[in-house]
Amino acid sequence: MGELVEIVDSLENKVSKLLHKMELLHKANAKLKEELVLAKEENQNQQNAVLEWEEKYNSLKMANTMLGSNTNKTEAKLKINTLIRELDVCIAKLAD
Repeated sequence: MGELVEIVDSLENKVSKLLHKMELLHKANAKLKEELVLAKEENQNQQNAVLEWEEKYNSLKMANTMLGSNTNKTEAKLKINTLIRELDVCIAKLAD
């Protein structure tokens, strides 16, 4: 009978240790999930910043082409033609 008590005590001890480890793992998992959410938010903010800077760059590039820089005259003409085509499409849709 003494062996049975020792086995039960040993099992209780092991179960207690497993429950403690499980609790620690749950806390670590929650912390990692929170870090993941923060990392995703930071990534999204950085992507938004990149898009914003790309838009500013394209605007500056367009402004330079409009100012008449010799290297970008053909690019300016192509952009103007594209804008005119887009306007024509919009006018055609409004006319319908």
